[in-house]
Amino acid sequence: MANAKIGIINVSDRASRGEYEDVPGREVKRLLNVWLSSPWEVEYAIIADEQDLLEKELRAMADDKGCCLIITTGGTGPAPRDVTPEATIAVCEKLLPGFGEQMRQVSLKYVPTAILSRQTAGIRRNTLIVNLPGKPKAIQESLEDIFPAIPYCKDLIGGTYLISNPEKMKVFRPVQK
Repeated sequence: MANAKIGIINVSDRASRGEYEDVPGREVKRLLNVWLSSPWEVEYAIIADEQDLLEKELRAMADDKGCCLIITTGGTGPAPRDVTPEATIAVCEKLLPGFGEQMRQVSLKYVPTAILSRQTAGIRRNTLIVNLPGKPKAIQESLEDIFPAIPYCKDLIGGTYLISNPEKMKVFRPVQK
């Protein structure tokens, strides 16, 4: 079985300038290492909150580097420089609004400001792109809740078959008859 390539992009002006450590990206990688039992490798980037730069990196990871899944962190709020959803929408052929809806539902259990979040997800060819918030706690809460649907989504759009560690993360795939 070929290794899955998964892109992780931290969208942050300060992290891109080296002003603070990339904790959000490391949290995504840590969670995937716990939840996935199939072999995978990471394509990694830290990008400033610039829509054109993020669009370019999303296209490169999906089209040139062969990532089957790209997870972004940060840039999903209402601030003027938060442009991650706009970049994702610009590069995707299909949007999957249920991912964002579910992440907001989960986050509302913890903070009333979750309604300000604009996370989304979409498909570019056979790559699933998912926008997560930028705080490590919110990353875990959100990703933990939506991850059970990600491997089956990947099955439906083609690409690398992702296998989870069922003791750590139960994913959903319909029973084949």
